[in-house]
Amino acid sequence: MLFTPELLLFIPTFFLVSILPGMCMTLALTLGMQIGLKQTLWMMLGELTGVALIAFSAVLGISALLLQYPDLFTIIKTIGATYLFVTGFQLYTKKATTLKLTETPFTLDAKQLIVQGFITAVANPKGWVFMVTFLPPFIVPRLPFSPQLITFIVVIIIIEFFSLLIYAYGGTSLRKLMTNSKNINALNKISGGLMMLVGVWLGIS
Repeated sequence: MLFTPELLLFIPTFFLVSILPGMCMTLALTLGMQIGLKQTLWMMLGELTGVALIAFSAVLGISALLLQYPDLFTIIKTIGATYLFVTGFQLYTKKATTLKLTETPFTLDAKQLIVQGFITAVANPKGWVFMVTFLPPFIVPRLPFSPQLITFIVVIIIIEFFSLLIYAYGGTSLRKLMTNSKNINALNKISGGLMMLVGVWLGIS
């Protein structure tokens, strides 16, 4: 790993961008509310993998391929948006009974959550735009490339992970409040509605 003055400037810049509400953070909040922090970690694994892939691709210039062939990106984005919307609709229309704190009203297995997080990250055009425009200028040409790339990716993953944790924990806190009441159906509709919103957001952005 290689620390440079450019990296020290990049850290607060990326943190401010990462902590702002976006598709991935909204998804973390939604899943934290619906299935709890522990299960949401699987989604984070997929999302962080996607973010790392975007950062790696941005620096190597692979993203230029998507810019040259926008139809390819549109297909990827449409698939991701449809997947999230359908999942949210299933949750929105699901009828729930009163829960105990140890129960969850809607279950996704680890594989589904990983895929959901990965698709949301990779199909997010704002994530690509940020990485393509802001990350390369922080690379110092006179220094070894590989250590810089590794350092940036590690820093990005750490910052993104803590941002996701904040949102997921906030969702978990909301869920605990609601599971103590009789408003489980409302919880399903709020969570499902937010997830569908992420899907629509992804589809029109």
